[in-house]
Amino acid sequence: MANLKELRSRITSVSSTMQITSAMKMVSAAKLSKAQDAITSMRPYAEKLTQLLQDLSATLDDDANSKFAEEREVKRVLIVAISSNKGLAGAFNTNIIKKVKSKVAADYQNTEVELLTLGKKGNDILKKTFEVYKNDNAIFDDLSFENVSAIAEELMQVFVDGKFDKIELVYNQFKNAGTQIVMDEQFLPIERFETESEKQLDYIFEPSKIEIVKDLIPKSLKMQLFKALRDSFASEHGARMTAMHKATDNAKELRDDLKLSYNKARQASITNEILEIVGGAEALNG
Repeated sequence: MANLKELRSRITSVSSTMQITSAMKMVSAAKLSKAQDAITSMRPYAEKLTQLLQDLSATLDDDANSKFAEEREVKRVLIVAISSNKGLAGAFNTNIIKKVKSKVAADYQNTEVELLTLGKKGNDILKKTFEVYKNDNAIFDDLSFENVSAIAEELMQVFVDGKFDKIELVYNQFKNAGTQIVMDEQFLPIERFETESEKQLDYIFEPSKIEIVKDLIPKSLKMQLFKALRDSFASEHGARMTAMHKATDNAKELRDDLKLSYNKARQASITNEILEIVGGAEALNG
């Protein structure tokens, strides 16, 4: 009977866990829908802005290039690692941590590296290995363009001041609910793009091409960081929904196995009791 009691207790526990994971799955699915709409709606604008900047900057002389495009000897690198504040999202945060570590080991062994961590989970692990320049967990509480712009402006300022010679972004790009792609993008200095010299741009410039590029670059950098955070935010909910879906299925399978074991044990117990009763009756009759 002790075995039956233990099985009943485990069945109850697994059933409770299944209810929790199922509820978390539904919550993540609802949040994912909103986050997915946000990232898919802004991508065309971000891509067009980037394309416009590439077309214009490629036609400018080196003297006209922005201070954000200055390439220096890379002595100090800042990696912006974007993770999440909450766990239970499968390999979402682990993939970011692995990417940062592998990148530093492969590209920056003899370079001073610091991290700007956006998200508690990534910061908790990475701070044990790397120097953290700054950590901002509150950005996900209100993921607005204004709040992200403040971070982007700080990144631009530390680059211009020479505190860091290169800044990179590491984040999860949202593809669909079940797939997130770990991205590694150069943030600063902005990369220069070559175009064919004979390419004609059908643009009318007012006040001038140089002034427009200088105005577009900060906006483009802010949009790049905002897009990365939006991608990561949608990826987090997609990863958590998938993880909770798998956890619910596993809990259901485990519960069914436990119920089968319980029924078998209960049947065996009843059979033993019947045999004992029959044996006792035969002994009395004998």
